[in-house]
Amino acid sequence: MAFAGAKLALYLGDSLAVILRDDLPGLPFAGYWDLPGGGREGRESPLDCALRECREELGLCVPKDSILWSRAFQEAEHTKWFFVARLRAATAQDVVFGNEGQRWTLMKEAEFLTRPKAVPAFQARLKVWIEERGSDERPPAM
Repeated sequence: MAFAGAKLALYLGDSLAVILRDDLPGLPFAGYWDLPGGGREGRESPLDCALRECREELGLCVPKDSILWSRAFQEAEHTKWFFVARLRAATAQDVVFGNEGQRWTLMKEAEFLTRPKAVPAFQARLKVWIEERGSDERPPAM
């Protein structure tokens, strides 16, 4: 199946960088909390797509060696990738919010997972990673 896009669950310390989607009519999950990421451009790889989107949306250059986990998920006729990365908490001061979405914030993992207005597919994908890393573990803080 064709690769269509990628998302990045980016921990800054022990909190996730999340983006409040625009609240526009017809936009899927308008006004929901989302993770950095989006559609593939050209022939870029899934990881390059996720990292580019993060640069565009949060102004952060995430090094490839900060990726902790990745998985492909099938949606209809497309493959969508989900990555998890971690940077130091102090990186939050370097965020330069782009022009997609209403705002960004840091959110504790448990809050994102239980928030009624978070994109359900990304809550589910984050849960898969949490289950694989072990339920008693937290993402290592830096």
